[in-house]
Amino acid sequence: MSTARTAARTLAEFASGLTYQHIPDAARERARQCIIDTTGAALFGSRLPWSRIVAGHAQHCGGNGASRVIGTALKVSPPAAALANGVCAHAFELDGLRKPSAGVHPGAILLPAALAVAEDREAGGRDLLTAFVAGAEVMFRIGLAAKQSTETLGFHAPGVNGPYGSAIVAGKLLGLSADQLTQALGIAGSMGGGLLNFAKAGNGAMVKRLHMGRAAEAGVVAALLARDGYEGPDAVLEGQYGYLESYARDGDVTLLTKDLGTHFDIVHACLKRYACHITAHTPVQSLQELRAEHGFDGNDVAQLTIHARHKVMSHHDIREPRDVAGAQYSVPFCAAIALYYDVNDPLAFADTALNDAKVRALARTLKLVEMQDSEAGGAWSSRVVVDLRDGRSFERFAEEFKGTPASPLSAAELKTKFMRMTGAHERAQELHAQLVALESLPDCRALAINAPA
Repeated sequence: MSTARTAARTLAEFASGLTYQHIPDAARERARQCIIDTTGAALFGSRLPWSRIVAGHAQHCGGNGASRVIGTALKVSPPAAALANGVCAHAFELDGLRKPSAGVHPGAILLPAALAVAEDREAGGRDLLTAFVAGAEVMFRIGLAAKQSTETLGFHAPGVNGPYGSAIVAGKLLGLSADQLTQALGIAGSMGGGLLNFAKAGNGAMVKRLHMGRAAEAGVVAALLARDGYEGPDAVLEGQYGYLESYARDGDVTLLTKDLGTHFDIVHACLKRYACHITAHTPVQSLQELRAEHGFDGNDVAQLTIHARHKVMSHHDIREPRDVAGAQYSVPFCAAIALYYDVNDPLAFADTALNDAKVRALARTLKLVEMQDSEAGGAWSSRVVVDLRDGRSFERFAEEFKGTPASPLSAAELKTKFMRMTGAHERAQELHAQLVALESLPDCRALAINAPA
């Protein structure tokens, strides 16, 4: 076994040594919020047909185990539960990520792995939260080191970097040593994947949900294999044909371990407000605000123009989506929905809007203009211009939305979103209270995430 000072070994040593007491209060709080929000998203997602298909697969292939498939009465092996719950968490574009973006989805990847192993090991809430933070610190840095180039190559970034984070989470809960966690990262490097072809094919976007589940499952498998003596390459991140060389262009190896243990990157976790891709959040919010302030809707619009960054043009300009996932990935379609529906309701992005002739017409005809790098704002910023038939015109620029670190959801707002997502779950209030006091929970098997048998 190599003992070279590689990035994977440095990250593994950090994760192995991390204790709950080492985590700053702000990082604990942000992690807890992310866990609460993702649990709600997963319960909402568990009711959807694509999640039920994967739950059935988990039941068929997962054998007998202690790890629950969220929203069901099923108990399966940890890898099968991680797969199913990752799909549930990302099933309707409600789970969060990082701002500025690093191509990571901490909730939908890390929490399913954490829950699956914590239940199998009878671990408590404090251990789960500590493992969650360890996984986030590793995964965020790996995502940042790719410098946003993974998706320009056609890979779905969280499907590629996610297995590293979930391997740390699972390994931490399994009690792996630093050497074993290093091997788990090396193994995880051969288990990532996920193509963005669905954005161009015009169909099959359901696979996007699968990428988070596979990333969660892969990390659990990698950790279990490492526990049993399986090995992976230490230089998996920065070495020749490793992660940065294979999945990035002009990656920055120094970002893999920058400020590790001194700055907790989980504070940059971002919670979504709407059930759509993150690039649509600022235009959707702006349009909802303008509608409320000036009393118009899509029927009054003569022309809608959206100024957005290049990635919206290259990845998210889908004018004729054929399924709900494609509609949620499309900035024009989500903007059109925002002019006809209440987007605070996740179901605004469901089949009704997909089949709405007025929404489709507006999505086809709106103008999408690329914002130049010299213009203010980050990657998710946008400027909308609404010209009405009565001659009025309104414009709004936005860089932040409710849920970003700069504009966080309050505890009350987070609970409102949680209850909206989990409204059909009869134990939602109990579950929310458990998650708010997560660290005092002695056994994660007590979490009220399952449906009655």
